[in-house]
Amino acid sequence: MCSKNLPNILTVSRIFAVLVFVAIASVAHIDVISDRSWIFGLRISAVVLAMLAGLTDLLDGYLARKFHWVSDFGALMDPLADKIFVTGTMLMAVEYRIIPAWIAIAVLFREFMVTGLRTLAVKKQIVISADRWGKLKTALQMTMLGIAGIAWAIDGGTYYLRTASWLGMRIWYIWLAFMIGIVLITLFSGLGYFIRYRKLFTEGN
Repeated sequence: MCSKNLPNILTVSRIFAVLVFVAIASVAHIDVISDRSWIFGLRISAVVLAMLAGLTDLLDGYLARKFHWVSDFGALMDPLADKIFVTGTMLMAVEYRIIPAWIAIAVLFREFMVTGLRTLAVKKQIVISADRWGKLKTALQMTMLGIAGIAWAIDGGTYYLRTASWLGMRIWYIWLAFMIGIVLITLFSGLGYFIRYRKLFTEGN
């Protein structure tokens, strides 16, 4: 019985991990703590915690599929925990000017729109599973957040991303192009769900 609850335990732990991450990231700033060694330590701790939280998403999904440990609680809380994770990490990246606000808004817009579509599907007893574009979107978002976290841990992300150069080109422009590509794939994958399941909101209207 305890094993069957393991995916749910991982899901709940991911939510708490994000809350702790946000708390640590909020104080790991020169305006709050003057000792740079403490700031670096807090940032590394926050990044590691966020990465572990991301890994729990992969692990609980794997366990639920492999051993059929599926529950109503997990079906409800797992996507909610994912949205909390993406929202919390992205808002902190915007706070530290590592990700532009419009990038975060575009990504979160897609996430909540698809969540609304899935909620509508549940009412009609239809399960919308992640397709290959959705999985690619998730992988790219995690990569983006991982790079943002490492850059932030090093120096707050302001130097390496905004002023350093690579092969004669400012890293910020490379980083911005990468994020724009992720936004396009994110929006495209979301649009695909609405086209594929359009009968959910067109039938009966």
